[in-house]
Amino acid sequence: MKIILTHEVTGLGTAGDVVDVKDGYARNYLIPRGFAIRWTKGGEKDVAQIRRARKIREIATIEQANEIKGQLEGVKVTLAVRAGDAGRLFGSVTQADIASAIKAAGGPDVDKRRIEVAAPIKTLGAHQVSVRLHADVDAKLGVEVVAA
Repeated sequence: MKIILTHEVTGLGTAGDVVDVKDGYARNYLIPRGFAIRWTKGGEKDVAQIRRARKIREIATIEQANEIKGQLEGVKVTLAVRAGDAGRLFGSVTQADIASAIKAAGGPDVDKRRIEVAAPIKTLGAHQVSVRLHADVDAKLGVEVVAA
């Protein structure tokens, strides 16, 4: 099935790309979650609009990405969340929580979709997350989760 990606999907493509995927993957995962729309002849106009929006949000150069990487790695991010006696959280820390904590700590404004968490953060303590700034630049960020 031919689809148009509306968001970046790791291993598949970026917003505005027209890709061919298996029918079930498109129908059951990508389209319901809003990551893609069905490809149509009229959809080519949507592709141009999606690419323009992506270009505005995108970090243009590697130098700019490295500058933001330096700012991110200099920020100490601490999240205060509710936790039980054993140090387990009530829920988990999301990418949106991390993005707002970066902004609150004085760091640059980071899109939550660029934050990659290897495993769900469900315990107190120090955790490592990655922020994909550019195709060639990833920033490693330490996140300290403390009890509120």
